[in-house]
Amino acid sequence: MALRAAVFDLDGVLALPSVVGALRRTEAELALPRGFLNEASQTGGPDGSSARLMRGEITFSQWVPLMEEGCRKCAEVSGICLPENFSVSQIFGRAAAARKINHPMLQAALALRKKGYTTCILTNNWLDDSSQRGSLAQLVCQLSPHFNFVIESCRISMAKPDPQIYKFVLDTLKASPSEVVFLDDIGANLKPARDLGMATILVRDTDPALTELQKVTGVQLLQTAAALPVPCNPSDMSHVYVPIKPGVRLHCVELGSGPAVCLCHGFPESWFSWRYQIPALAQAGFRVLALDMKGYGESSSPPEIEEYSMEVLCQEMVTFLDKLGIPQAVFIGHDWGGMLVWNMALFYPERVRAVASLNTPFVPANPNVSTMEKIKANPVFDYQLYFQEPGVAEAELEQNLSRTFKSFFRASDGKPFLNVGRVRERGGLLVKTPEEPSLSSIVTEEDIQFYVQQFQKSGFRGPLNWYRNVETNWRWGCKGVGRKILIPALMVTAEKDKVLVPEMSKHMEDWIPYLKRGHIKDCGHWTQMEKPTELNQILIEWLETDARDPPVVSKL
Repeated sequence: MALRAAVFDLDGVLALPSVVGALRRTEAELALPRGFLNEASQTGGPDGSSARLMRGEITFSQWVPLMEEGCRKCAEVSGICLPENFSVSQIFGRAAAARKINHPMLQAALALRKKGYTTCILTNNWLDDSSQRGSLAQLVCQLSPHFNFVIESCRISMAKPDPQIYKFVLDTLKASPSEVVFLDDIGANLKPARDLGMATILVRDTDPALTELQKVTGVQLLQTAAALPVPCNPSDMSHVYVPIKPGVRLHCVELGSGPAVCLCHGFPESWFSWRYQIPALAQAGFRVLALDMKGYGESSSPPEIEEYSMEVLCQEMVTFLDKLGIPQAVFIGHDWGGMLVWNMALFYPERVRAVASLNTPFVPANPNVSTMEKIKANPVFDYQLYFQEPGVAEAELEQNLSRTFKSFFRASDGKPFLNVGRVRERGGLLVKTPEEPSLSSIVTEEDIQFYVQQFQKSGFRGPLNWYRNVETNWRWGCKGVGRKILIPALMVTAEKDKVLVPEMSKHMEDWIPYLKRGHIKDCGHWTQMEKPTELNQILIEWLETDARDPPVVSKL
């Protein structure tokens, strides 16, 4: 039978460095004989304290004094003296806390799942009630959404290498042994699985193990290019619907805990445009709220143009925070979302912990020159004039949604399909673009279909109405003339954005004197999709320094 399921150990396979490896390093640091800690932990065999710990019969805190007693006895037998600062709790807690996700192995598991494999984590784990228990919780929380099953020994009262646990795995997977490949870093844990008829891989180093896994599955797993961050899956997300006013609600997806971060997309997009950022920011310790902006997806899409003025949109964003009980949030925006977050910082600074914009610069309103005059004077913004007449652009962009999104979402290194200049003269934005555009490297066919489904619900009327409040937005913006933005702020420019060119941001320090900057080379307009690794690094570094909650000073 062909393989159709892959089972991965946690410690030493999906998480590195392994606890066993960390214990060996601790032995060297404490001048203990090699293997001393492992030997002490195995005292008593299947009925010993460590075996009971792994079966969930006792908790970690109950196990610690039993393990310390075992270490003392082993030391006496061996004629060695334990250091005065010897602490089992600290040694094992530190080893467990040091583990991080082995991303190449996780990417391999994701690739197999995408090819139809059922994936499973099988781990000898304990009930952690220690002061450092958060590290284990975080590790399992980060990994579990990406696997069909997570089997922990302490939950099922059996542990590797007990042959019964492998039969339990087969029952869970509803698979025969010949359909399963199992990866573990301990040979003794592989033997019972192999005896049952499973394919097994001993993981000493990641690359050789992936080479072997690729060979047995026939699936390309070794990354020739740098792997993309792990994106989120819409069906796995928590969806939140926030009532704003009669007939209007805002939809967002939510992940993580910590300071709130609101992600605001641009045109013509979706919360899904942040799919590479949501897990990364959540793992960095933030509560991520990625919105469908008004007019998009599962948020309300009223037809009235005035419903999409920047003043109304910002007021509704404040209501969004109020309804969720969030006094203050970090706002990160792209394209039109960037325009909104700058206005939030300008008009509602008390609700903004920090503000960041991708591609969209802050340009204060000029009372002497209207924004519409500026748009008419710049040929690159002709598409915005084409968008002004209700119904015209809607008809063109909604005619073939797959063509529309494949034409929009292009990488900067490929041939651009859209020409934003002379749109009115040509008679449309998609005129002279292919009827069946090729798929750009920055999206998959599944990604395109998600956008298609979202816009089948909402259409383009709401999104285009954002462009139809130019004069209204200018008049409102003039009320903020003279104000500076002095809260923490970040501007990320993209080298090859042909519309929001980096040069447009060159005077921003006049109005945002403490502005921090990030710049991404070889990146076009679709920053979150085209350069997610680089963007995530910039955002997380900035969030860590500028967006963490300030320490609370006791008044006592």
